[in-house]
Amino acid sequence: MFSVTRWEPYRDMLTLQNSVNRILGEVFTPFATAEGVGAWIPPVDIVEEADRMVFRAEIPGVHRDDIDIKVENGTLILRGEKKQEQTVATESEHRLERYFGTFTRSFVLPVSINPDKIEARYKEGVLEVVVPKADEAKPRKVKIVAA
Repeated sequence: MFSVTRWEPYRDMLTLQNSVNRILGEVFTPFATAEGVGAWIPPVDIVEEADRMVFRAEIPGVHRDDIDIKVENGTLILRGEKKQEQTVATESEHRLERYFGTFTRSFVLPVSINPDKIEARYKEGVLEVVVPKADEAKPRKVKIVAA
């Protein structure tokens, strides 16, 4: 018995991008200092629906005012900064593993979008960006007429 799997090139492209991001993150992690390397890569889930694309970025500890979202030349750009908490001088720090600093993630949008209707919400450390597709990019059912 065999099963048929639908080929989704966009999903494969995102899987490749996530793998490269993860590999590069692992390569540069050993060089991190207690203050961090100045950049980190928050994980992002991308879901494509019939009428929109939804991006969910995990960025706990980032203040809403420190997040910037732009669309330029068909690319969604997420930027932000996670500021390090101030510690008391008398504390003894044994290990600092949390990332601090700036981040930038960019995603080429595979379809025409409606940039005026993009919405963003930030709740409990998750940034959700909803990018509506333009009418010409939405799937349409074609009616078959008798010949």
